[in-house]
Amino acid sequence: MTTNEPSTQPHTRPHDPHSVGIVKTQTAFFDETLVLSSGSELKYFTLAYETYGKLNLERTNAILICHALSGNAHVAGYHTEDANEKPGWWDDAVGPGKMFDTDRFFIICSNVLGGCSGSTGPASPHPDDGKPYGLRFPVVTIQDMVKAQTRLVDRLGVKRLFAVAGASMGGMQAVEWAVSYPERMGSTLFIASTPIASAQQISFNEIGRQAIYADPRWQGGSYYDSEPPSGGLSIARMIGHITYMSEHSLDQKFGRRLQDREQLGYNFQTDFAVESYLSYQGNKFVDRFDANSYLYVTKALDYYDISEQYVSLEAAAERVQAPFLVVSFSSDWLYPKHHHDDWAAALRGAGKQVEQHHIVASFGHDSFLVEVETMTRVVGGFIDRRWEQMNAKK
Repeated sequence: MTTNEPSTQPHTRPHDPHSVGIVKTQTAFFDETLVLSSGSELKYFTLAYETYGKLNLERTNAILICHALSGNAHVAGYHTEDANEKPGWWDDAVGPGKMFDTDRFFIICSNVLGGCSGSTGPASPHPDDGKPYGLRFPVVTIQDMVKAQTRLVDRLGVKRLFAVAGASMGGMQAVEWAVSYPERMGSTLFIASTPIASAQQISFNEIGRQAIYADPRWQGGSYYDSEPPSGGLSIARMIGHITYMSEHSLDQKFGRRLQDREQLGYNFQTDFAVESYLSYQGNKFVDRFDANSYLYVTKALDYYDISEQYVSLEAAAERVQAPFLVVSFSSDWLYPKHHHDDWAAALRGAGKQVEQHHIVASFGHDSFLVEVETMTRVVGGFIDRRWEQMNAKK
C-alpha cells in the first residue's frame, strides 16, 4: 500500500569528513567543596562538557576552548543524525583539518559554573531541599569558573594543556588560566575580549539585568514552578545581540527594509526588518537559556579585572609563562582594540612572548565566528607554529 503523506522520519545529513560528527555531552560530578571568590562554598558541583579528538599518549595535545556568555559545552558536531539540527556554536573552527584540528588535538569544552546547560547553576537543585537554587546560588566569578575547569582537566588526566583558547567571555577565562595557573598551559589564545570589564560593557549588562528584574514573572528569581520571565530575558538578549554586531553589518543585512509590508504602518507594530530580527533572536534565546543564569554570568563578566588581585595589569602579566596570541577586530565596539593593546603592552613590558593581530572585519564582535578563513590563517597558523616548536624540543 502506498501513501502520499510526507515521511515523519528526519532527513539524515550526508557524511562530512571535516565534521566531528555525532557527539555526546557528558557530565562530571565533583563531590568536593569548591570555595568561591566571595567566600561562599559549593558542597558539590557538576560540569557539562564535550571532548573531540583523542588525547595522545604523552597527554600533551589537549586544548581547552572556553565559551562566551550564551555558549555551552557543545562547540562542534551534532547530537543527532537529523539534518535540520544546527551544529555546535564554533563548528567552523573545530574538526578534522580545521583551525582546532581534531586529527592532532584533544579538544575540551565545558559549560561554565553558573550556566544552564548541564553545569551547576541557579536552576540546579539546592543540596538542602532539592528545589532550584534561584538566588540562593552564590555569586560566581570568572576565577570561580576557571577553578572549576581545573578540576575537570584533572579528571580528564591532563596535567598541562597545550593551549587555552577563548573569545569574548572565553577570552577572560583564557587570561585567568594564564595568570592563575601559568604552569598548566603552553599557549593562550585571547580573542575579541578584555582583561578588565569596562564601564560601557557593565552598562549594557546592567540594562539586560534590569529588563529581567522588571518582568513580574521573575518573582525575585523564584519562578521555576511557574512561567519564566521570558519577556525580560528576551529584551536582555536583544540588547546584547546589538552589541555583538556593527552598524555596518546591521545596515548591510537590514538597512531600512520593511518587514512584511510595503509602507510604514504608523502604529507600534513591527515596521522594519531589523525589529523582526531582534524579536526573533530574543524569542529564540528564551527557549535555551535560564534568566537567573543570565544574571549570574553577566555579573561574572562585570566583576572581571585581572589586575585587581595583582595591583596592576603589569603585575598580573608578570605571572604569565605561556606565549600569547592576541586578536582584535576593527568593527568590534564591545571589546575594542585598545583593550587588547593594553594587555599586549603589559605582557611585552613583562618580557613575555606576544603575537598580536588586528583584523579588519565588518561583522562587529561576532567577527570571530564569521571570519572563518582569516581566523584559520591567524589562529590556526599560531597553533601550528606552537605545535612544531613543542615537538622540535623533544
